[in-house]
Amino acid sequence: MNKLKILFLCTGNSCRSQMAEGWCRHLKGDLIEAYSAGIETHGLNPYAVKVMAEAGVDISGHKSKLLTDLNGIDFDYVVTVCGHAHETCPFFPAKAKVVHVGFDDPPKLAKALNDEEKKLNCYRRVRDQIKKFIERLPSTEIIKKEKSYAGQ
Repeated sequence: MNKLKILFLCTGNSCRSQMAEGWCRHLKGDLIEAYSAGIETHGLNPYAVKVMAEAGVDISGHKSKLLTDLNGIDFDYVVTVCGHAHETCPFFPAKAKVVHVGFDDPPKLAKALNDEEKKLNCYRRVRDQIKKFIERLPSTEIIKKEKSYAGQ
């Protein structure tokens, strides 16, 4: 059986898309070949690495990648996990279906907070929302709906 190839796309490939790739590889690696990339690269977010490790998923070896770093891969689905990436998503030739499943931006949520634990809680909440979405893949009903899973 061929695995579905899914790209999780975000603005900077530092947090949400990295968590989605990590969860997908961890929970659905037998069914899905997961990738992540960004419209830009912002480096791997250390808070994302920390909260994923708390959940038993190591993304510390991930690198922040540009979409062009994945040229030549024939994706089945491109899942935009932030509004900016969805709005600026380039055209994907071939069979790739682009769907938007928006999640809140943890760095933005945590920006005004001074307490470390409260900051981490922002990341944990989004991590857990992404996990719930990934657990339901590759259900065609889930991935074909172009709506926000997290209520954005």
